[in-house]
Amino acid sequence: MWIPPRSSRPPPQPRSPLLPNLATATVGFALTFWAWNLIAPMSADYKDRLGLSSFEQSLLVAVPVLVGSLGRIPVGALTDKYGARVMFPLVSALTVVPVILLIPARNSYGAMLAVGFLLGLGGTTFAIGIPLVNSWFQPARRGFALGIFGMGMGGVALSGYFTPRIAKHGDSLPFLVVGGALVLYALLSAVLITDRPDRKIPADTLARRLGEAGKLRVTWELSALYAIGFGGIVAFGVYLPTYLKTWYDLSPTDAGTRAAGFALVTVLFRPVGGWLSDRIHPAMVASVALLTAALMAIVQAFDPPLVPGGTIALLGMAAGLGTASGSVFALVSQVTPQTKVGSVTGIVGAMGGLGGFVPPLVMGAIFSAKDSYSIGFMLLSDLALAGCVYAYGRMRTAERSG
Repeated sequence: MWIPPRSSRPPPQPRSPLLPNLATATVGFALTFWAWNLIAPMSADYKDRLGLSSFEQSLLVAVPVLVGSLGRIPVGALTDKYGARVMFPLVSALTVVPVILLIPARNSYGAMLAVGFLLGLGGTTFAIGIPLVNSWFQPARRGFALGIFGMGMGGVALSGYFTPRIAKHGDSLPFLVVGGALVLYALLSAVLITDRPDRKIPADTLARRLGEAGKLRVTWELSALYAIGFGGIVAFGVYLPTYLKTWYDLSPTDAGTRAAGFALVTVLFRPVGGWLSDRIHPAMVASVALLTAALMAIVQAFDPPLVPGGTIALLGMAAGLGTASGSVFALVSQVTPQTKVGSVTGIVGAMGGLGGFVPPLVMGAIFSAKDSYSIGFMLLSDLALAGCVYAYGRMRTAERSG
């Protein structure tokens, strides 16, 4: 058989970096979100162990959410500057510290709050992965790719399901397992994640870039929508075990399992929101999804039996909120200048996380005062309806600015 000379052979084609980057970022997002949510599945145990009130328990769960949300603002801007190849391994490695510190802190409420503050770092990786995925994928496939990355928020579901089960084999074991996984991931991501060679590195200072992103009207419009969609996911992801245990008298394990099912549905519907947004205007997708969530919240406000009414309502809310979250970041890629995606993502992601910080505190306070969760669900329905109207009326006509 004749073999052509080496010089006449076509050069080997380099392997596409799209899928390795997407897969690595998604796994890292899931692991850090698991770490970020380590306290919530064990909150009932901490309540009993430390003699906490409902509000103190809610505050313990909410502190990592607050810090992780606000931390996305500088982390997103730093990702614009240094790239995901630096930021993903760095943040993952640093998150190991508070995860391990949860072991000696578990017998002190003050120490738990302090470590929970540091644990918020795990929630910032969202602002690293969005610019990375956004830069590698073309607009026609970007919504679905961002939705796939968004499935990493399934780390909340992993935490809700596995953390209490692992804890049955040793109080410290969940923290050792997650800490070890983060160390391994930090090493692998340093090798597997690559930034685009033609990535534009901003020369401005961090404060100036954040200021310019903050001047964009769409930044705050998207923040409001994401605070409702993703905020609802985070709020119920961290508070649902408490709600199910308190209202429906479930065991901590059963409550954690059902909460994991809620989180899993949001994970599965996030890429659905992105996929639909590649074919329909993402504002339309967000509007319908938020309307669905609002209607299901109204149903749950009437305290239906858990099976089947409550289960249907909660899972319907999960589907609507997950779809809305996927569509919002498809909208980010359409209306945000490419060089500002990280900074805008940080602000939008922060507002989404803050949207998840407030509801657990409100739910806990309302239950303490009124012995009912109905008011909380009606407030959620009001916010979702407002987001539905705004997405349909204004965001359909938003254009890229800057």
